[in-house]
Amino acid sequence: MALVLAERRSEAERAYQWLIDSQLSDGTWCRYYLADGVEDPRRDPNVGAYVATGSWWHYLLTADLGFLETMWPVIESSIGFVLRLQQAGGEVLWSMDPDGHPGRYALLTSTSSIHHSLRCAVAIAECLGFERPEWELAADLIVEAIVRRPHCFAPKNRWAMDWYYPVLSGALTGEAARDRLTSRWSEFIVQGVGIRCVTDENWVTAAETAECVMALDAADMSDEAETLLDWTRHLRDDDGAYWTGCVHPQCVRYPAGERTTYTAAAVLLADHALYGNGPSSGLFRGETLLGVPDLSGVVETLDEA
Repeated sequence: MALVLAERRSEAERAYQWLIDSQLSDGTWCRYYLADGVEDPRRDPNVGAYVATGSWWHYLLTADLGFLETMWPVIESSIGFVLRLQQAGGEVLWSMDPDGHPGRYALLTSTSSIHHSLRCAVAIAECLGFERPEWELAADLIVEAIVRRPHCFAPKNRWAMDWYYPVLSGALTGEAARDRLTSRWSEFIVQGVGIRCVTDENWVTAAETAECVMALDAADMSDEAETLLDWTRHLRDDDGAYWTGCVHPQCVRYPAGERTTYTAAAVLLADHALYGNGPSSGLFRGETLLGVPDLSGVVETLDEA
């Protein structure tokens, strides 16, 4: 997503080709890969569902309908796997073992992210002329679980992601979203530094800080979002890469020496949400999920090179 935003379209599409080539027959991918093979063979429905979010984002930036058509079988298969792990109450079990045994519990962060991916998948289906009412129902059931059945998720309240992801994913909007973010603000905010990834440690991470920026923006808390984005800059290295995080107050880089591409990508997406133009900038505000957007105003499809 960050690559195509940075006008590196061919590199981004190589990544999607890797997803196409490595997708397993049941619509899944393994949870973690290393350069020389699989590190964790479990299947993660949140990871799989996110291919829909990335694909819709790519289309919003490029207006390339052929790309969506190429990705459609991948998305349809992945969402099918996700729905097999959704429970009657709406929550989605967090994993499946390679032998087919599902995980024993659901995670709020994972299920919230799946909600947003399902909405992107519905938008893609509509754009391509397909109807997938079962996907819409699945997304609605997730909101029902988050709002009315929070006990159905494994207790992970110390993690920042469980705090802001229901807002980032669009499951909570308006006053409910603002109430959620303000209710635990003091627990996760380190003034002038960023977001603690857990409440009981002073571990500030740039990726969580950037994601929270997008959640604040979605909740119409723009002043707080801009302030928080500014706080990520102390983790930016001279070459533009971002350190994963730091231990406050010494601001020792943590984990030691680690600069991650996902961290830099999160900051780029947050910056685009606040200051970007075009339909992709409003994706996490839900502005391009209410129907097929008019992309006639897109200035130009990115060069293939």
